[in-house]
Amino acid sequence: MTRFPKAMPAALFNADWNDALFIHFRVDPVVLQPLVPLELDVFDGHAYISLVAFTQANLRPTIGGKFAAWLSGPLATHPFLNVRTYVRRGEERGIFFLAEWIPNRLAVLIGPRLYGLPYHLGRLNYARNKKSGEMTRDVICPAGEFHCSAMVDPEAVYQTCTAQTEAAFLLERYTAFTCRNDILRRFRIRHEPWLQAEVDVRVERCDLLTRITDVAPCSAHFSRGAKDVLIGKPESL
Repeated sequence: MTRFPKAMPAALFNADWNDALFIHFRVDPVVLQPLVPLELDVFDGHAYISLVAFTQANLRPTIGGKFAAWLSGPLATHPFLNVRTYVRRGEERGIFFLAEWIPNRLAVLIGPRLYGLPYHLGRLNYARNKKSGEMTRDVICPAGEFHCSAMVDPEAVYQTCTAQTEAAFLLERYTAFTCRNDILRRFRIRHEPWLQAEVDVRVERCDLLTRITDVAPCSAHFSRGAKDVLIGKPESL
């Protein structure tokens, strides 16, 4: 079943999000709340931060056809590392981006201005051996480094998250909030529910979270991706 957020504005972009690794940390809400301009959303009293490492492919505008897709070619495909937490605004629950690292200089110029996204330039090297299941995610940037490895069972059964579970709380989010220059923005997305499997992950270095948490991940999930993700227009709130 496709997820259709309520009152979603017309989509601005379409993209594929491939090989998504979600790494989750429980965080003391008292420590995290001052860093976030919205009310934290909690599960069983816990706040969370998630690192999400994936590769965006085939980003293209929803209008303009092949010519518009050709113009957006320099932005179309590259890896991401997102650092996000979980928030609510009234009855709407979503994610809030604390930071994002990408290797695309043009996207670093455009993303913050259009969506308020906290993009930073970095060197990202992602690898996945589909036969053995071994996966690595390496990021080097001025703020520090991130290195992790995971084993994905080649025979893993990918399924949607069970409702009302921690996994559903962390993965099934279709509203994103950003804040840049004191301007709060919101945009919504649509895609099929994540088909995911739990994985064992080893975080070897994570300078990027030292201000917030130094604990081991509480869980991790892997999805082979979401296709034809519709990305809505940003709205100033």
